[in-house]
Amino acid sequence: MDRPVTSAAPFAFDVLGRAPDVEAENLQAYDSADRLLLDTAADDLAAAESGTVSVIGDAYGALTLGAAALHGLHGLRVQQDPLSGELALDANARDLGLGDTYSHHGLDRSLVAGARLVLLRLPRSLDALEEIAAVIARDAHPEVCIYAGGRVKHMTTAMNDVLGRYFGSVTAGLGRQKSRVLTVSVPLPETERPEPRFPLAAAYDVGLPVPLQLRARGAAFGGAALDPGTRFLLPHLAQARPAAEVVDLGCGNGAIAAYLALTRPEVRVLASDQSEAAVASTALTLEANGVAGNAVVRRADALSWLSDASQELVVLNPPFHIGATVHAGIALKLFADAARVLKPGGELWTVWNSHLAYKPALNRLVGPTRQVARNPKFTVTVSTAR
Repeated sequence: MDRPVTSAAPFAFDVLGRAPDVEAENLQAYDSADRLLLDTAADDLAAAESGTVSVIGDAYGALTLGAAALHGLHGLRVQQDPLSGELALDANARDLGLGDTYSHHGLDRSLVAGARLVLLRLPRSLDALEEIAAVIARDAHPEVCIYAGGRVKHMTTAMNDVLGRYFGSVTAGLGRQKSRVLTVSVPLPETERPEPRFPLAAAYDVGLPVPLQLRARGAAFGGAALDPGTRFLLPHLAQARPAAEVVDLGCGNGAIAAYLALTRPEVRVLASDQSEAAVASTALTLEANGVAGNAVVRRADALSWLSDASQELVVLNPPFHIGATVHAGIALKLFADAARVLKPGGELWTVWNSHLAYKPALNRLVGPTRQVARNPKFTVTVSTAR
């Protein structure tokens, strides 16, 4: 039988912001799935002891701050893959006077050890969901209850199957405002759960003497696959200017960083991404290729960790979405920050889906931009900083 949905006291969702992520009229810091999750879990949240609740995948703090404000909870343990989500949560918490109610954690034992209640925004990636399920089943309290919610258009029955590999009970609640919550409990014994499969691993022939090894955590975009845009870009990087350091902006699973370290052993690669899973994946990929000593990997908001006019070469395969929303704003932000850190005459090499037509934006934000290569789907350009 479906668990009844209760209504919590009002919470000012509208005051939540997204910064430093892109702010726009069509982009909110919360959605109906956040509201439904808090309503569905309201009775358990009201009864929960501080320190026993974990929140996973909170976009900008709606779940964490809602649980704290509505139910007086402290000691909330929170995991957000994007750094922009962490920074937005912190900013929203300061504004609401709730900065002492939670702590940030990675996707590891510290996040869920002994947890009896987990609020989970369902990721779109089944690999990401499986890694989360494995951590909770292994480390949370045996009587843990998970409320896993999302927008119906992003949910599939395959999610139930993934959760069912790790838990004995998975039930779907009633939909509301195009959102739904799964209630999950009864962790299966270790002997009945799948063998650990993360990090994912693959190898690709990219014209080097040995295959390029890729490794990926569950939430890394594209997993351990070689992105087709990246594959198109790699051989053209031989034309890029010499530099003592090369920046891989938005390093993903580390394919570009590892390729640069292998083909330019004399340089230091500076790789960064705002995704916790991407940074971990890049570090694993560099290690698998034997070039970890040639690189520095940092989780950062764009290139905030690098000084103005400090670099000669930046390489970028920009994302074209923010979460589940297709939006050009994130690419424009990355172009602008690449321009900030480039010395005059420095180069930004990038590959993008041709239909996005980024060349005018690159000319404006970075400097004169020429097309290096193009196929039916992708365009490679090099922009020279002013």
